[in-house]
Amino acid sequence: MFNGRSVSVASIGAYAPEKRLTNFDLEKIVNTSDEWITSRSGIKERRVAEPDCASSDLMAKAARVALERSGVESSSIQMVIACTATPDMLFPPTACLVQQKLGLPEAVCFDLEAGCSGFLYGVSVASQFVATGSMNNILVVGGDVLTRIVNWEDRNTCVLFGDGAGAAVITPGKGESGIMGFNLNADGNLWRTLFMPAGGSKIPASEESVKNKLHTVSMEGKEVFRHAVTKMSESASALMSRLGITVDDISHYIPHQANVRIIESVAKRLGVPEEKVVLNLDRYGNTSCGSIPLAWNEAFETGRLKKGDILLFTAAGAGLTWGSMILRWGV
Repeated sequence: MFNGRSVSVASIGAYAPEKRLTNFDLEKIVNTSDEWITSRSGIKERRVAEPDCASSDLMAKAARVALERSGVESSSIQMVIACTATPDMLFPPTACLVQQKLGLPEAVCFDLEAGCSGFLYGVSVASQFVATGSMNNILVVGGDVLTRIVNWEDRNTCVLFGDGAGAAVITPGKGESGIMGFNLNADGNLWRTLFMPAGGSKIPASEESVKNKLHTVSMEGKEVFRHAVTKMSESASALMSRLGITVDDISHYIPHQANVRIIESVAKRLGVPEEKVVLNLDRYGNTSCGSIPLAWNEAFETGRLKKGDILLFTAAGAGLTWGSMILRWGV
């Protein structure tokens, strides 16, 4: 995969707020029901950050877990990549705020925005720096506070999203473990399928934009579903083919946790058996950039991952962006 050094994920970590918002709680807020939400998404509850908690706070807590597990000194982290759709502010980069919270001296910092594909994109970017020898230790954090940007009157979207974050420490490879390859894609022609209209330079914040709820998620659900299933399946198939890997070689499939029907459809197309699929969206909902590392971390903490396992990741998000990653787990 890499024209240089091999690249490993030294550790994974995650954090989610303690507050839970169940489907039964949502029945009191919007015209919906537990049966309606569960049948369409597979989600039973999601986490909600406290009012004074921002994306950088969730990311920093997840990063502390990953750093402690990695065996890498904080002072050795040379770069922080923050993947998020809900930055603390438009500027400075949220990565700088994570750096400040963690006390990382002189680490290069920048944000990466690729919707729900952000974490895979971030790990890919970090891997290039390590592979070329430019850097040795990079912290990739992904997290979102999506409950701040949903329209609580729109039952089609507000029931889907939750808050959470995850982190990974990217280092030079050791032995046979490490990242085997990526497949990343995007199609800007599909941007209208999932976006937030206001808050940027196109529609700056105003009394009218707030009144019309333009600072909330706008989504064409059926189109997102259709494209996500197709693109994720094609990406994973292309990557496996390029690496000479079959579904039988895959130990665990860890997809972006957006909708159980999307995940089941992709798994079916790829031929991945149900027992290999890692699922936790029933308890967290769609946490965007925090989604994959939250599921990955849970699989690790529950002892599901074994050294030498080959892991397949896929994601799709706003942009439209999508992609896949395959690695051999070495922890």
